[in-house]
Amino acid sequence: MSNPSIRYLIVPGWQGSPDNHWQSHWQRSLPNSARVEQRDWFTPQRSDWVQALEQAIAAERSPVILIAHSLGCITVAHWAAQARATSLRRVRGALLVAPADVERPGCAEALRNFAPIASQPLPFPTQVVSSDNDPAVSVPRALALGRAWGAEVGLLGDAGHINVKSGHERWEEGFAYLYRLQSRVDQHILRRA
Repeated sequence: MSNPSIRYLIVPGWQGSPDNHWQSHWQRSLPNSARVEQRDWFTPQRSDWVQALEQAIAAERSPVILIAHSLGCITVAHWAAQARATSLRRVRGALLVAPADVERPGCAEALRNFAPIASQPLPFPTQVVSSDNDPAVSVPRALALGRAWGAEVGLLGDAGHINVKSGHERWEEGFAYLYRLQSRVDQHILRRA
């Protein structure tokens, strides 16, 4: 599954991804992967999270694919909306899993500074994966975010927030979405050549 010419950057959401989360499993499974670390996982500040993502991308010598979950997806959208063209060119694609709707009623107060969600098309191939019963985003909202970002959207049945609590510890099935994204990235590169 791994591609030696690509660096996989894992972008966790609010409170980070614990050791038994699928993102941690993927980080151990993909040898050329790294995690974007945040200074504060529990009281996230949008500008700090976006800056940490920018620094992680800038530090890589290889092109990157972003693998984000929940609030990490929203961080990617905010980063892309303000990033310089040189930084944007370093990203080959993004897998955005269970994007958290920080504008929804009842959203945790700690996440509200990430609203409004950046809704510009992302300038790289993007795959959104959501669930029909995710408490953090409704189906119509997940579809709307996917359209706004110019992404393909996969909708899972009864998968919750696609995290440990919903039974997605290893989430091997998710690699199919990463493989699909990588195929789109390869096609995108061939079209530009």
